[in-house]
Amino acid sequence: MTDVEGAVAVLKANLGEGFVAREDFRGQVSVEVKPEVLVPAARVLLHEQGFDLLAGLTASDAWPSEPRFSLIYAFYSQVSNVFLRFRVRLPGNAPEIDSLEPVYPAANWHEREVYDMFGVTFRGHSDLRRILMPFDWVGYPLRKDHPLGYEEVQFSFNFDEIDKRKPYARD
Repeated sequence: MTDVEGAVAVLKANLGEGFVAREDFRGQVSVEVKPEVLVPAARVLLHEQGFDLLAGLTASDAWPSEPRFSLIYAFYSQVSNVFLRFRVRLPGNAPEIDSLEPVYPAANWHEREVYDMFGVTFRGHSDLRRILMPFDWVGYPLRKDHPLGYEEVQFSFNFDEIDKRKPYARD
């Protein structure tokens, strides 16, 4: 039976300096690890601790702060019905990290989606190409510095300014 507390203790002992922090929020445990220990940490989770499923991978953008990107991995033990999350922080300038695909094959599509939306490169990925956006799309739509489009968001304080520039149908 998988024990989250035991898994965190094993990770802390095995990763040394690569283990950055532990965070508990509403009964869920998250561990922050350095990018260079992600793959070894995932191997420990899979082979020694019984977390047999990569349930999800997503990212967040903290622009203009550095490190800019956070990758959030959700590992799940089907036997014990428990989650353990990893957070890995990456710099904004050419973010890249090793792929988890050799350890968890389900990482393939998750990593492609993060690549497509945020521009994070996964070294060693078998087929890193766009999965949601058209292949000729320029940029990464979920980055906070990506342009929103031609129309500015309208609020009460800028209504008059936007109304002047807004295209209306002619009579």
